[in-house]
Parts: sequence; structure tokens; C-alpha cells
Amino acid sequence: MGRRAKCRLPDLLVHTEESKAALSGATRATITRDMPPPALVIEVVLPGAINRSRDYHHKHTEYAARGITEYWIVDPEMQQITVCKWSDGQYEDTVVVADQRIPSDVIPGWELTINQVFAMYSSSK
Repeated sequence: MGRRAKCRLPDLLVHTEESKAALSGATRATITRDMPPPALVIEVVLPGAINRSRDYHHKHTEYAARGITEYWIVDPEMQQITVCKWSDGQYEDTVVVADQRIPSDVIPGWELTINQVFAMYSSSK
């Protein structure tokens, strides 16, 4: 992660075979800086300016420093997901809304739309 964070606890992550193997036999599921990064990190934005800044700016920079292939910023307040895909040493961000399918290079066959994701999110509260 970046210099500011000692540790991040993502809301959800998808491992690569390498990051999964690096945790084999570990007593804690902590991915250290010397381990391979996961393929996908998903963060759900909590209300408040500090949380928004952390998820949209600080974590964005920190995950980029780790070279994480995809980083999703799920924003219930804005009803959108920003898909950040690693390309040529930086993230290319795509904001996805409404009935658009969420593009993923990490999860083969992913077919959910923003509306479907937020309908599941609302029903789980």
C-alpha cells in the first residue's frame, strides 16, 4: 500500500493464484507489501467527506502503488461504481451507472448491472 497506510482492510477482494498461494499456511490473511497483490479490490464508500476522500483519492493512490489489476469504488450515495483498471502504469477509471453492465477483466463472465448490485445492497440492509 502507499506510505500513508500501514494496513488496508478492503470490503471485498479477489485473489490471484499467486496472492492466494502466498497466504497458504499463514495464521492471518494479511497481504504484506512483499506479497503478490490481489487481482481485484472492492471498496464501498461510507457517508461523509473523509470517507469519500479516502476511497476516491487515498486508496486509489495506494492500490495503484501495489499494482492491483482492478479496483472498484462502490458508491451507494451516488448510485455508481467507478471501475479502475490498471493500464500502462496507472488506473483508467470508468464510471458505471444505471443499467450499464460492470466491466471486469478479472471476473470472467461478470454480467451484473449497477441497478442489480444496488438492489442486492438495499435488500441486505
